[in-house]
Amino acid sequence: MTSVVLVVAFGLLGAFARVPFVALGPGPTYDTLGLEGDHPVISIEGHETYPTAGHLNMTTVSVTDQLSLFGALGLWVSGRYALAPRDVYFPPNKSEQQIEQENTEAFNDSQTTAETAALRFLGYPHKVLIGQIVKGSPADGTLEPGDRLLSANGKPITDATSLKDALAGAKPGDRAEIRYQRADQPEQVANVQLGTNTQPGGDPGQGFLGVAATERPDVPFDIKISLADVGGPSAGLMFTLAIIDKLTPGELNGGKFVAGTGEIDPAGNVGPIGGIPFKMIKAREAGATTFLVPADNCAEAKSQAPEGLQLARVANLVDATKALDALRNNQVPAPC
Repeated sequence: MTSVVLVVAFGLLGAFARVPFVALGPGPTYDTLGLEGDHPVISIEGHETYPTAGHLNMTTVSVTDQLSLFGALGLWVSGRYALAPRDVYFPPNKSEQQIEQENTEAFNDSQTTAETAALRFLGYPHKVLIGQIVKGSPADGTLEPGDRLLSANGKPITDATSLKDALAGAKPGDRAEIRYQRADQPEQVANVQLGTNTQPGGDPGQGFLGVAATERPDVPFDIKISLADVGGPSAGLMFTLAIIDKLTPGELNGGKFVAGTGEIDPAGNVGPIGGIPFKMIKAREAGATTFLVPADNCAEAKSQAPEGLQLARVANLVDATKALDALRNNQVPAPC
């Protein structure tokens, strides 16, 4: 009788007791050139677009939470999933709502950055805006997020780093003349006394304005990305390529099925991401024959690539377009 009770108790624990792990596995993949439901994933209004073909699929990783012991073991044994500490993905000091909001914000930021990178690559003009203002900083209450930065101390603001360059050498207590434009109002000038930089890693000897600059396209047309229930920044590269494809004649991918991943910055640099083995699995199952891999992920990707999936190494947007050029010409792109 005792052994039966122990077996039953173990069975109940295995079936219902939650383990402090999540399962990572292949997530959905979406064609950035195609439709999601009845709507294009990427639509452009106010500018001519060109026909596309084939696929440029972004890839995702699924995170399965609230696992029982038996459930976790079952997913792990399947070979398609890996277990990871739950605290890494659901920090105990944050609510699930906060985590979901952060993931959504990262995904939205990746869309905005993809637009900027694509249009900058194509030679469209851009503008520099205030993205964030440090609370309590000298700029707080004078400048606002969304203000367009025109010059600082007489030096033009042409990109996100030129504001820092314009204020280089300024000391706490110095005054900075910031020329800016708010919405459609006339240009304005703010004369701000710089403070002391107490931010982590900041130089206390450098005059502190408290503004983070960001770049945005300055174009008379709109780009809309419609994809719900996806989080994180790793779709940036594929969004960027799809925008370029829609705005230029011809088929960027030569009509082939290409998938990939990678975070992108406004200058077109491609950053590494997590979960690439799972993303490659899903891409290959969906029909992809080539996968664009961030350069810093190449070693991991090369060791775990599914059979039949060609890997192309990309460190930036130029690399990515060259890889697609090679495919279009039936050549082999630069490999991992």
